[in-house]
Amino acid sequence: MKYMMLNYRDEAAAANMTKEDQMQEMQDYNAFFEYARQRATIISGEAVRPTSAATTIRVRDGKTLTTDGPFVETREGLAGFYVIDCKDLDEAIEIASKIPVAREGSVEIRPVVTFE
Repeated sequence: MKYMMLNYRDEAAAANMTKEDQMQEMQDYNAFFEYARQRATIISGEAVRPTSAATTIRVRDGKTLTTDGPFVETREGLAGFYVIDCKDLDEAIEIASKIPVAREGSVEIRPVVTFE
């Protein structure tokens, strides 16, 4: 079953990381990626720009409305995602627990709907 793992983190804390912390984090993500690749099939994964670069759209009464930034006000913002094919939710939880952002932010796991 495919699971999307949405990675959330405190954007202000991430913006204030030292170069050394950034390098260590990249090493941690590389180690996670290798771990996940051995456990399951990684379908995709990407980092995303901070919420300040987001644009939210809504269509109301046939008109497209745009808003700079995310829909909700929150301290944590979406930092990236993975889509991983796991045998079940237990395996998805085990793999998500190894994503470095889980140590200081959160990882939301959602099953991906398969349309037939």
